[in-house]
Amino acid sequence: MRRSEFDSAVRWEFGDASGSWIVSSHVLSAYGATARELLDAGREPRDVWEGLCDDFEVPAHRRLGEDR
Repeated sequence: MRRSEFDSAVRWEFGDASGSWIVSSHVLSAYGATARELLDAGREPRDVWEGLCDDFEVPAHRRLGEDR
């Protein structure tokens, strides 16, 4: 997953405003850091996306994004 795909998936699932807030403020339970911190540190976007999906209980059929 590319960073642009991560950004699109977040917007599609959570919306622009909420998605931006979640990425910068929510501490992922599996990593102890926010999505932004993890991405800035070089963590794979797919790992971060899966962490967000787990924390927010995103159903499996929506984890692939709008085009999947």
